[in-house]
Amino acid sequence: MTPQLPYSTLKQIFARFAEAEPHPKGELEHTNAFTLLVAVALSAQATDAGVNKATRKLFQIADTPEKMLALGEAGLIDHIKTIGLFRNKAKNVIKLSRLLIENFGGEVPSSRAALVTLPGVGRKTANVVLNMWFHHPAQAVDAHIFRVGNRTGIAPGKDEAAVERAIEDNVPAEYQGHAHHWLILHGRYICVARKPKCGICPIRDWCLYEEKTA
Repeated sequence: MTPQLPYSTLKQIFARFAEAEPHPKGELEHTNAFTLLVAVALSAQATDAGVNKATRKLFQIADTPEKMLALGEAGLIDHIKTIGLFRNKAKNVIKLSRLLIENFGGEVPSSRAALVTLPGVGRKTANVVLNMWFHHPAQAVDAHIFRVGNRTGIAPGKDEAAVERAIEDNVPAEYQGHAHHWLILHGRYICVARKPKCGICPIRDWCLYEEKTA
């Protein structure tokens, strides 16, 4: 396993990320906590662009749990049928809408433990909502972050949970709020899976991947 980069190096890396993109944002379109929760739940095994295309009209008519229940599962399917696993996702969105009303007064809860009680909401989805809406320094580790964390030494770990813990334990506190956004963007556009663009990488001075492949 790639060794963990030291604190001083991580501070330089994230300062470079912050300089290049001071205010990184998630790419899923949303208008409130509920639409963000639904968008993230729909994004599993789908692209953000595909989810955004499907939800633009959906969120105009169903931006609360009550409105989503009124739309119903069949109505929801009409909007999201271009997204992978749309039938199962529709069932989950209707169920989570009902549970939000029954258990949380129609509001999206602001704790991870509460969020993961909702159908189709795992730790990763909960962390995205906590970070993007509630500004909690939660780290949502996806395939991009897992690859970047292990390839570079920023946050190595044998699984997503270990990488999440490595970010929380090692990245300087002042960068925790945006850490997962910077790492996702880096993995999506620079440190790609098959042919990483090391020649234009903004953190190549510190990355351990080039050392192993030089």
